[in-house]
Amino acid sequence: MAPITAEGRHRGRGARYAGPLACAVLLLLLPACSSLINIDRPIGLSDPVKHSVASPASQREHRRILSAYGGPYSDPALAALIAGMVDRLVAASEQPELRYNVTILNSPAINAFALPSGNLYVTRGLIGLANDGSELANVLAHEMAHVIARHAALRQSEARRVALVASATAKTLNDSTTGALALAKSKLALASFSRAQEFEADGIGIGIAARAGYDPHGAVRVLTAMSRFAGLRSASGTDPRSLDFLASHPATPERIENAANNARQYAAGARDEESFLAALDGLVYGEDPVEGFVRGRRFLHPKYGFAFTAPKGFKLENTSKALLGTKRVGEQALRLDIVRLDSQPTPAAYLSSGWIENIEAGSVEELTIAGFSAATASAKSEDWWFRLYALQRGREIYRFIFATKSKTPAIDRSFGESIKTFRRLSLAEAASAKPLRIKVVTVAPGDTVERLAGQMALIGRRVDRFRVLNGIAANDQVKPGDRVKIVIE
Repeated sequence: MAPITAEGRHRGRGARYAGPLACAVLLLLLPACSSLINIDRPIGLSDPVKHSVASPASQREHRRILSAYGGPYSDPALAALIAGMVDRLVAASEQPELRYNVTILNSPAINAFALPSGNLYVTRGLIGLANDGSELANVLAHEMAHVIARHAALRQSEARRVALVASATAKTLNDSTTGALALAKSKLALASFSRAQEFEADGIGIGIAARAGYDPHGAVRVLTAMSRFAGLRSASGTDPRSLDFLASHPATPERIENAANNARQYAAGARDEESFLAALDGLVYGEDPVEGFVRGRRFLHPKYGFAFTAPKGFKLENTSKALLGTKRVGEQALRLDIVRLDSQPTPAAYLSSGWIENIEAGSVEELTIAGFSAATASAKSEDWWFRLYALQRGREIYRFIFATKSKTPAIDRSFGESIKTFRRLSLAEAASAKPLRIKVVTVAPGDTVERLAGQMALIGRRVDRFRVLNGIAANDQVKPGDRVKIVIE
């Protein structure tokens, strides 16, 4: 969960989930649906010639990205490996005069992206999913290709056009259906525009990687790994594609096929597996405890000193914006975030301030939770019923939203029992919170996928997760001498 959000001066109305209350459901669910199979999310400046890596505009975007992705991840050995990798790729690129600055982001998200200035970003989550140097090299080459082809500038221009269409539609069309159709067509045009960019960047990037001596099929393997990771998430109840069908990236099967066709044009290159896995050993896996972390239904935040357990059946995800949870996706959801106010309204006053619309009359009730002043209320939209809690800690408000499609006394009681699990962490608990890490081990005689997966410090579907983490197909087995990744505490 990201650092506390500053909400500003409280003047009887807090920042709210604008529009119909149903919008709150999107705020509960949408961040959890951020793309898990993106290889790029360029953020618009305009031109690598006009904007240097150190330009004020680039630095503003850089700070924004660091804030959204948990800051930089410090690992000198890994940074040195990536720096050498980029040097090889630049020398083999169509524009070797361009310079790049690579930042490893301290995020478990599976993502990499580029600014047109030459700032490249890759999350430690994506690095940990790769199994050899050629896979990561192809990711970086793909992002370099976006810079070389000036895709970010083109995408920014198209995004502005879509925004103008949306604005003009809202102002000139009274028919909401017609307006929505016009906006949808504009978004579809943007999506198609971006898909063409992705295919082009794949082709350019694979060529760069191959000329640099890396195995061009690394692009195929890393795309396959991300597809399998997304499938694993989908099977666990979170489908990153369900609300993102107009995403800027093409369907992964298309990209895999396209990447394979491109890779066949080049000779096989080096995988650099040994040096890559050596640098990967010890990489933080999953959430960093500094930002809080999930263990099954439990969420612990050592920095802010609290713990909380979600209702039974919920699957939790810690994002840069909030803690999110779902139970039977589309039926129940929860969200926890923290805001800091300039003033100190009571929790009851905060719930009544307009933070969320349509609070049910007479439902606001004052409480004490774990020694903190708190309040609860209920709210109703056309399709959803909400149980809200606000817990005060000085000028901070801990905001809980529980949402359900079908309100029953048992469901409301489960929400109440969950909020009662909120507690302070002891100093010893906070100090002992350690991140999970990747450990690279050598397969010994007698080892099996199942035996190695059993050593993983993960909850649920260990075998499937071990296979995805190591790029091992469903029916394949490990062999003595293989080097594989496991996750340990």
